[in-house]
Amino acid sequence: MALVLSPSKACAVNPLKMSQPIGGAYAFMGLRGAMPLLHGSQGCTSFGLTLFVRHFKEAIPLQTTAMSEVATVLGGFENLEQAILNISNRAKPKIIGICSTGVTETNGDDVDAYLKLIRSKYPQLAKLPLVYVSTPDFKGAFQDGWEKAVTRMVEVLVDGPSAHGLRDPLKVNVLPGCHLTPGDLDELRVVLEDFGLCASFLPDLAGSLDGHIPDEFTSTTIGGIEVDEIASMGRAGWTIAIGAQMRRPAEVMKAKTGVPFRVFERLCGLGPIDEFMTVLSEISGRPIPLKYRRQRSQLADAMLDAHFHIGGRKLAIGAEPDLLFDLSNLLHDMGAHVTVAVTTTQSEVIQRIKTKQVLIGDLEDLEELAKKRHCDLLITHSHGRQAAARLEVPFHRAGFPTFDRLGAGQRVSVGYRGTRNLIFEIANLVIAHRDESERPTPDSWRSTPELSQCSRYGHSIGEAERSIS
Repeated sequence: MALVLSPSKACAVNPLKMSQPIGGAYAFMGLRGAMPLLHGSQGCTSFGLTLFVRHFKEAIPLQTTAMSEVATVLGGFENLEQAILNISNRAKPKIIGICSTGVTETNGDDVDAYLKLIRSKYPQLAKLPLVYVSTPDFKGAFQDGWEKAVTRMVEVLVDGPSAHGLRDPLKVNVLPGCHLTPGDLDELRVVLEDFGLCASFLPDLAGSLDGHIPDEFTSTTIGGIEVDEIASMGRAGWTIAIGAQMRRPAEVMKAKTGVPFRVFERLCGLGPIDEFMTVLSEISGRPIPLKYRRQRSQLADAMLDAHFHIGGRKLAIGAEPDLLFDLSNLLHDMGAHVTVAVTTTQSEVIQRIKTKQVLIGDLEDLEELAKKRHCDLLITHSHGRQAAARLEVPFHRAGFPTFDRLGAGQRVSVGYRGTRNLIFEIANLVIAHRDESERPTPDSWRSTPELSQCSRYGHSIGEAERSIS
């Protein structure tokens, strides 16, 4: 069991974590026709918007109540009222997701009361879903904001059990964690369909942030799960939660609708995927398709091929808890040693990471510990690239944001194929770094013994030829 250490510094020098409001807004982007709204200053929203645009390379719908210093002191009712009216009149959203920020939380804005006043004042908003979630950015992290937003969606948008209480045994709810990409969700949808299951993803980022070009422009999200489909999730046979962060939304779903749930803390690695396939076979009543047996064999072969390059490596990983748990366990299974583990917030899984200590810290802590413990592979998001350059170790980008590489939203690391591709990617990084470090420089041939001997031999032949002539 890993020892969890809390930060001792007064501030984050080089932040690893993203804030709760950004995580909450990210969850609302998985709903069709949604407009995420941050109740705070313009700077809070513009910072998050920049991260999303750089990560996905797409137009991102995100609005703000534009709280000024005076409005923050006097209360944000008027700003929230005007923002909701403007969004409703101009963007015509199907749902508005409202996330608080540090300034409004510090002031103590009663947003639930504000929304009741706004609805009573404007009858045209009576049927427009307004979902508010408390996400102060002075505590918690990106993963916490996502978890709170999904939990609130279940509480507000999912209908209770019907009078007859009938459920469709082949309908499955999927609650994915924020560490899964749109590409991961597409892969999971294919797997579930191959078992004859109809899946409803909440949120469904694969529909909105998968990088497609819409037929026409819209200022809201261009895909995702419909509000009506969310309402019907109580009629599913099962709920599958992916990541420990999704346990709370699954529990709320069960308490409200009676739908049983199963939590899979990770879907990257041979053992977890075997368990996932077995559960899907039990739910659907179908055998595991033959193509997945072949993919399993391919993954086993990939692990054999790559363990020569990954095994024995000393790793430094900085990520959100569920992503850290996922990657560290996979690479531990490949024979690597996770000697440095840094995360952003508390979670039930970090004590079970196969390492001695897990520090809740920042990228400065990650770099200093990696240097002290002589790590030879660094894994974190794109803000860690300078640390990897200073340490002169290979760098694998993982998590949000990944802004200096293309295709971050389409990367797949779940399932047999996704795990195989991730293993190959990391192993190839190690191989490329080794080859680069061993490549001779233009002047290094003079100090190379073999080349020096050839040089002396050539020089002696030249002297002999000159003496003969």
